[in-house]
Amino acid sequence: MSDSTFLPFTRPDIDAQTIAEVGKVLASGWITSGPKVQAFEAQLSALFGGRPVRAFSNGTATMEVALRLAGVGPGDEVITTAITWVATANVIVAVGAKPVFVDVDPHTRNIDLAAVEAAITPRTRAIMPVYMAGLPVDMDLLYAIAKKHALRVIEDAAQAIDSRWNGQRIGSFGDLVSFSFQANKNITCAEGGCLVLNSLGEAEQAQRLRLQGVVRSGLDGMDVEAPGGKFNLTDINAAIGLGQLAHLPEVTRRRAQLAQDYFDAAAAAKLEALGIELPPPINSSGAMTNWHMFQVVLPADRLRGGRAAIMQALQDAGIGTGVHYPALHLFSYYRSLGWREGMLPHAERIGRSILTLPLFPSMRSSDPHRVCQALAQSCKRLLK
Repeated sequence: MSDSTFLPFTRPDIDAQTIAEVGKVLASGWITSGPKVQAFEAQLSALFGGRPVRAFSNGTATMEVALRLAGVGPGDEVITTAITWVATANVIVAVGAKPVFVDVDPHTRNIDLAAVEAAITPRTRAIMPVYMAGLPVDMDLLYAIAKKHALRVIEDAAQAIDSRWNGQRIGSFGDLVSFSFQANKNITCAEGGCLVLNSLGEAEQAQRLRLQGVVRSGLDGMDVEAPGGKFNLTDINAAIGLGQLAHLPEVTRRRAQLAQDYFDAAAAAKLEALGIELPPPINSSGAMTNWHMFQVVLPADRLRGGRAAIMQALQDAGIGTGVHYPALHLFSYYRSLGWREGMLPHAERIGRSILTLPLFPSMRSSDPHRVCQALAQSCKRLLK
């Protein structure tokens, strides 16, 4: 099998004009944070209805800074989900707070908001929901819970650029909202992220914290009022982001088309009859996803060799897959904090059974059929 026939689970698409713009930045002599970052922030602010935005070197730094802006620190608790990239929990630990994991809704695979409210204690300072594969939670309920208990909300919207709730774009409302522009996201800077903020004052704080906390005055004045990190985005990355942002509407449309192709192909291949669970349908109540990923949940406990055997069979058929994500409360570090099997049964089942199928704009419309047919054949062969 040649590389040209292999279908990866994702592939970034950088056009020639964007590559040329990166070349111009490299030739300009200004390659770190500068005018391209400022232009990128301005366009992101416009996308999010004029809210202040600051760009960062990655979507992990954005969440750490958001926690610090929210005043979260030692002795505090932050409620989050166990089905997410481990960075979501790691940043809570990084500021000295305690991550409190709650279970997920088995249908949406997002954090169970009823479980969130039940987990609130006098030490809870914030809720950190994650929008799995770009699908928002019930935003009305989320913010009603936060308001009732006087909590900050730090939205891990890493995967949710251009997703909507009741027609409103995620990031255009709410509290602190973090996006990622890592290589496999719907738009990318190669590496990068941004934080949407509530006020210019918060934006100024975030700007200081992303570069060592430095405050400059005049030509030679420098002060540090609070220590920060080294989280600034470069103009090289911002030039990629600007080129990607111009294509966001067509990227979102194409992903939705491919998702529909998947649903049609899954029906033709009778995946659900094999015990394979599909993602929520395209018209979910109130929520519009950007289809960052198309994920199925396998009947892993009934498969010889489990999920890994399916992944190998698909790879042999020239199809790449991914795992997003294992239940992170069962990682060794979080076990050392007292988390155990059986505490979050939905998250644990999904974490050992979820499979990410290929989805990216340059795929052919026939590719979902190829994937679903191969998945069905593999599953039939491996079911106990």
